[in-house]
Amino acid sequence: MENRIGILWDLDGTLLNTLGDLTASVNFALAACGLPARTEAEVRGFIGNGVAALMERAVGDVSRPEALDVFRAHYEAHCREKTAPYPGIPEALADLGAEFPMAIVSNKVDSAAKNLCAAFFPGVLAIGEMPDCPRKPAPEMVFRAMRELGVRRAVYVGDSDVDLATAANAQLPCLSVTWGFCDRARLAGCGAVYFCCDPAELPAQLRRIAARMED
Repeated sequence: MENRIGILWDLDGTLLNTLGDLTASVNFALAACGLPARTEAEVRGFIGNGVAALMERAVGDVSRPEALDVFRAHYEAHCREKTAPYPGIPEALADLGAEFPMAIVSNKVDSAAKNLCAAFFPGVLAIGEMPDCPRKPAPEMVFRAMRELGVRRAVYVGDSDVDLATAANAQLPCLSVTWGFCDRARLAGCGAVYFCCDPAELPAQLRRIAARMED
């Protein structure tokens, strides 16, 4: 493995604003099951632990196991209607990609993660939720990405408490972004040390963290 430092990115809430499409697919599935719709604010709070957990939270106390399959099918077909990178993200990735090996590690279903990344971040390795690899905050997806990148060290970039736990479990530093699905106060309460409030600041901040790892 190379001695270079890699950068691992969360997807939803970090690189892509996916909330509109996720909310639309959640509500399509709920309507198909005869259940009331959820607001974007509610769906925002359900995101982070994979689609099964998302739908369990959206459905609530009733038993509607079919809702997950309906959600998956609808989201697969409609995941790019409202989704877009946060302003400044493509430029930050282009800058950093010239220097650092990079991968996206997401709890989104692997096929959806790969499709979105191919559309918005072509050439960047993407790893999503798969049956043979426990989802975040377990560190296995991170380790798989690092093996595929050929790096021994990395910085993880995410927007949630799940991302902080993932980085801790993999013994990696975590840069927490504040434009996603968790606010700064919640991230600080979960132990965040490094914060980024503007995508334009990502290259400089990640280079500083990488330089500390070299010391």
